[in-house]
This record gives sequence, structure tokens and C-alpha cells, in this order.
Amino acid sequence: CTRRHGCVSAAALLVLAAAVGSAVALALLLRPPGWYPDTSNNRTGFLCDDRATCIPASQVCDRVSNCRSGEDEQEKLCGDLPRSLPGYLVFRCSNPAYWVYADQRCNGMNDCGDCSDEMGSLAACPPCGSEWWSCSPVLYEYCSCVPRRLCRDGVQHCLGWSDEYICRP
Repeated sequence: CTRRHGCVSAAALLVLAAAVGSAVALALLLRPPGWYPDTSNNRTGFLCDDRATCIPASQVCDRVSNCRSGEDEQEKLCGDLPRSLPGYLVFRCSNPAYWVYADQRCNGMNDCGDCSDEMGSLAACPPCGSEWWSCSPVLYEYCSCVPRRLCRDGVQHCLGWSDEYICRP
């Protein structure tokens, strides 16, 4: 291989790399507003028209404009909740009459009222993390995990009182 061929090959690689980089940049610019994957916690959010601001699902149609142009509160998006919302912003509870925003699934709170957003097969939540105490059944607003900050607080959160006698904050 001569020196000239090496230069031609390097130039071809540079042109190819520039083409691939341009294609990726164009794809990012052309992605539709309203959807944005949040890979840090594997959840989705709402991408504002500025294509830079991503807001959590529960901040869409909450009567507070979080996007500069207010597109998170537009009538076409918020007119007939939950049907007017894109499916990725909604989690359907096991009771078909109830729904919650997608970012309320697996947040430790009983948002559906029957814990289907925390324990149901559709929720597919990970087990309790280190900041949580696992007990089932849980009383009040939690489902199968209680925040450790509530351990030994003098209030029964677990049916078997394990949050008061066994759990350490």
C-alpha cells in the first residue's frame, strides 16, 4: 500500500464519519415534539417545542405552563384527559376507570388506589431500594415499600408493625 492510498482511505473515513454525524444530528433535530426518552431513570417525558426542555409526564395538563410556548397545556393535548394524551404519558390502573401519569408508576405511592401502579404486572416495578423498607400489606398511601424515614416514627405503616420494631431508618 502506498502512502497515497493511505491518505485516500483516511479521507474516505473522514467523509463517512462526517456523513454519519450529520445524519445523527439531523435525526435529533427532526424528532417530534412531545416525546423524549429520559434514559437516566428509564422514563418518558414531554419534549417542548424548543426541543431542549423536557418535563415530567405529571406536569403536562396541570394548568401550569412549563414549556415556554405553553404547548404542555394546549387544548388539543388536554381537552379530553386521558384520551387526548399520548399513550406514553399515561399509565392505566387495573380498574379501567382510573389512570395516572406515567411518571407516577413505580414511585412508591398508591396513586391508583389499588396499588396496581406499584405492584401490578403492568407496572413491572423493581423491588424496594435501599431507602425503602419492604412489608406487605402496607397501610395508607404506600403499597409494598415504606420510606425508611418513616421507620420508628411512632406511626404504624406496615400491618405487622415491622416498620416500628424491625426497620432501621
